[in-house]
Amino acid sequence: MSDDYSVSKQNKVRQLREKAVYDRKTVHAILDSAMIAHVAFVEDGHPVVVPMLYGRDGETLFLHGARKARVIRLLKGTGTACLNVTHVDGLVYARSAFNSSMNYRSATVFGSARLVEGSDEKLRALRIISECTMPGRWDELRAPLANEVKMTGVIALEIESASAKVATGMPEDEDDDYAIPIWAGVLPLESKFTTLQSDDRLIDGVEPSDVVRSMEKKIL
Repeated sequence: MSDDYSVSKQNKVRQLREKAVYDRKTVHAILDSAMIAHVAFVEDGHPVVVPMLYGRDGETLFLHGARKARVIRLLKGTGTACLNVTHVDGLVYARSAFNSSMNYRSATVFGSARLVEGSDEKLRALRIISECTMPGRWDELRAPLANEVKMTGVIALEIESASAKVATGMPEDEDDDYAIPIWAGVLPLESKFTTLQSDDRLIDGVEPSDVVRSMEKKIL
């Protein structure tokens, strides 16, 4: 398998091409550090975008939803979808509004979608989604009930093409603008978990596991 996704009309970055990245490692890293993907598809000739939980296993993304949810039914019916995740890493303050921007990492994926049917495959997919969101937590919990698995819908989206856009660094102003006495620079943005909050109905003496504590203060 090539280290890069093939560039085609479908995944080619057209705006700000210098920020385009097509290598799998970068695309996978952006996907793996996010928790919510916005999934786009067409319903009755109209565009629809839905936020969904997901997890990645190699070149397959597993999308989580209610078994009877519209998005699950439509993805099963259309058999194709486009997915995007974006991290905003900071505001770029330039000396003009035109050159002001953001630093960000974004990945867009195109692929074929299918409904995960069998209980064993669905459980495996649900575990992958759980581990991508709450690493190590699955093994601490009670086993899913048969009715819970039945009520849950999972779509497997095979990555057929993908691209990333990565913007970093300081503002790029017009040459004449550097003489303007206006502050310019970057205001970084960090997304991170904060402090654990215990459920009011916890059994006395129950403390968070090391798995849970490892997520506290984690930067995304």
